[in-house]
Amino acid sequence: MPLSTHPLSYCSNVHPGLTVDEVLRGLTEFTLPVREQVGELAAGLWLAQPVIEELLTADGRLDDFAGFLHDNGLTTYTFNAFPYGNFHDARVKENVYLPDWTRDSRVQYTLDCARVLARLLPTELDWGSLSTVPLGFKEFPHPIDFQDQCAQRLIDLAQSLAKLRDETGRTIRLAIEPEPFCVLETIDETLDFFQRLRKLAADRNLLDEVYDFIGVCYDVCHQSVEFEDVADSLRRLQTAEIAINKVHISCAIRVENPATNDEARRMLATYAEPRYLHQTMGRSTDGTIHRLVDLTEEAALHPDADFAAADEWRIHFHVPVNAESLGPLQTTRPDLRAALATVKTLADTPHLEVETYTWEVLPGAEKPSLVDGLAEEIRATRRLLNDL
Repeated sequence: MPLSTHPLSYCSNVHPGLTVDEVLRGLTEFTLPVREQVGELAAGLWLAQPVIEELLTADGRLDDFAGFLHDNGLTTYTFNAFPYGNFHDARVKENVYLPDWTRDSRVQYTLDCARVLARLLPTELDWGSLSTVPLGFKEFPHPIDFQDQCAQRLIDLAQSLAKLRDETGRTIRLAIEPEPFCVLETIDETLDFFQRLRKLAADRNLLDEVYDFIGVCYDVCHQSVEFEDVADSLRRLQTAEIAINKVHISCAIRVENPATNDEARRMLATYAEPRYLHQTMGRSTDGTIHRLVDLTEEAALHPDADFAAADEWRIHFHVPVNAESLGPLQTTRPDLRAALATVKTLADTPHLEVETYTWEVLPGAEKPSLVDGLAEEIRATRRLLNDL
């Protein structure tokens, strides 16, 4: 029995796109050729705030966009509503977490994404999903009541999504995506926040709406970087009745025995790049986790004593999900297998999306074209799912 009846998608945040025309160009130049190689494929969309605004305000633009998807046989059931602005800027890094969930602009963008997805969602599908920022970035200064402020905004959104369902008959659910160095990064932090969220929702008589519309996006790479037991963390979310609305199929980099693995550390140094944040964790024999907010060449080649003494490093760099290794570097693909096997046992099936947004910044001259690389990721993921 297949894990999901929906066609698999990859996330289009791997394509640049700050206008509707640029998004259409990416779908034409990459998504459609990938589908020619792999067969059935959904369009997992990232639509930046300027694109969403254009779709909702320009006459006929949303209808035309929906027509393009329909005419080309591209099903759309999930958006990545995490990156708000230019995800292909020269330097994204920590700016990807802005605006955070205390800001009106984050709430409005997310609701506007829901309105667009409600229009694009095929009538035969029961619901759509939006992945989003895990409240904010820990390294930024926040008021003492930051989580309460975020919770109140999320409750407001849940109420608005319930209203949208009443108006359109379309159910769109939010999926908060824990990530290293964010306010919600571990499953413990996520469970604690959902307790807070539900208490505040109960105080406003909106608990049903929060249960119906607010869940998580489980990014396998992120929880692997945290050295979490992915199968256990998924089961803990289910036990807490937190909906796993979406799973990002993704892999991180591993370095085994870094102190003596000079070849791997030299290779790792080539993955330090200026666009995206690559949070790095090292685990010692006693279980202590050492943390570095971003990978640098210096940290890879000349780590401090704590990191050098770690048994293993894990780096938040989304690498092709078909890769067991990258030269002397290892990947967390075994965790991906374990996560998907556990997802198959869950009562409700989440949306599944391959999310390797880093193809453009992967080092090395001998890498496949984006179309060929994405196609192999889809084929490898299908093989993995079929083997479960």
